[in-house]
Amino acid sequence: MIEVKKIQVAKQLKNLETSPYKGKGLGKKYGINLSGYFKLYAVKKQIRIVYRIKENQVMVEVISIGMREDFAVYREAFKRIKK
Repeated sequence: MIEVKKIQVAKQLKNLETSPYKGKGLGKKYGINLSGYFKLYAVKKQIRIVYRIKENQVMVEVISIGMREDFAVYREAFKRIKK
């Protein structure tokens, strides 16, 4: 089952190569400000991929991948951005 999830996440990451705006824009919620970042779902919305589009470098930077439970993936993304 874990391999299936990894494959589905990898497919979504591959999709970002050609469709970086496929994800939904994030904002500020629950004290976590992720304005300018996007989320993309994988594994029937069980896993979130948080990323941003770096226009000047024509690339997508993945910040965090994980479960939504207790907004853990968003908290981890915010912690990484702050560093």
